[in-house]
Amino acid sequence: MTTPAHVAIIMDGNGRWAKARGMPRLAGHRAGVEALRKTVRAAPELGISYLTVYAFSSENWSRPKSEVSDLMGLLKLFIRRDLAELHQNGVRVRVIGDREGLQPDIRGLLQEAESLTAGNEALTLVIAFNYGGRDEIVRTARKLADA
Repeated sequence: MTTPAHVAIIMDGNGRWAKARGMPRLAGHRAGVEALRKTVRAAPELGISYLTVYAFSSENWSRPKSEVSDLMGLLKLFIRRDLAELHQNGVRVRVIGDREGLQPDIRGLLQEAESLTAGNEALTLVIAFNYGGRDEIVRTARKLADA
């Protein structure tokens, strides 16, 4: 069997996973981040060159504020905790999605991750964050109209 060069994962179901085990939703989201860590470490060994993770939909803003806050906290923790390891392992981080609605500290961390890892080639980790198909079409159409 041939290993695909690009694998995409929708990070969905973490809250349901936790609920089924009688745990808070945040525990499920934390487990999802740990699964992501393991996947990122394994991908280059498996011959995967590109890993895209759909981590936060633009529609996720409608979740309870406390859950959104928890998810933003997990993103910040992941970048702060894992960026050095990602860089050391040759992982290039790319972020797609609308950054305008994100807090300045999160935008800064995303930019830092992209800048630090820009020359890496072992794996390209594409993080779709604050991303949505409909939202992406609208933003692209606006850019074209302004051009």
